[in-house]
Amino acid sequence: MVMSRIAIFFSEGYEEIEALTVVDLCRRAKLEIDMVGIAGEMVVTGSHGISVKMDKTLQELDFSAYDMLVLPGGLRGTQGLESCESLMKQIDSFYSAGRDIAAICAAPSIFGHRGILKDRNACSYPDFESHLEGAKVSKNPVECSEHVMTSRGMGTAMDFGLAIVERFCGKERRDALAKQIVYRDGAAV
Repeated sequence: MVMSRIAIFFSEGYEEIEALTVVDLCRRAKLEIDMVGIAGEMVVTGSHGISVKMDKTLQELDFSAYDMLVLPGGLRGTQGLESCESLMKQIDSFYSAGRDIAAICAAPSIFGHRGILKDRNACSYPDFESHLEGAKVSKNPVECSEHVMTSRGMGTAMDFGLAIVERFCGKERRDALAKQIVYRDGAAV
């Protein structure tokens, strides 16, 4: 069995719960997920002063080894991600190749700015819905539109992480994990 690999990107000011919930759930599902610092740093501090040690830096990443790229939110973190030109080139490349990309909270605005959401269902933090250019904006906790996944914010981080698990491990594994962590008694949302 080939293990799926996911990269999640951290810029100073990221939203801790959105990022770390995804990491935790993916690792519980036995998916390989690397926390990647985009500015060459091995410790990145989130929007609430929580510093986390990275697995890798952007500069050492072989993007061809990954199946999904994930962008957590947080206003300052999202701005940092969007200003990272080499990461944005990879987001565009993954999108063009039909490879999986995902973003939560403010970060789906990056997809909107890049034309990725045109004619897709998408969601984001309410203050950023106007940045989802060309999307059919929803209030659902998570939207999966082919290989593009978006989510609304900290309160939907569990739904987002479980949707990523379902994408790579199937609904049965997602439901088993939801039950294991006592998430709404395992009931799908």
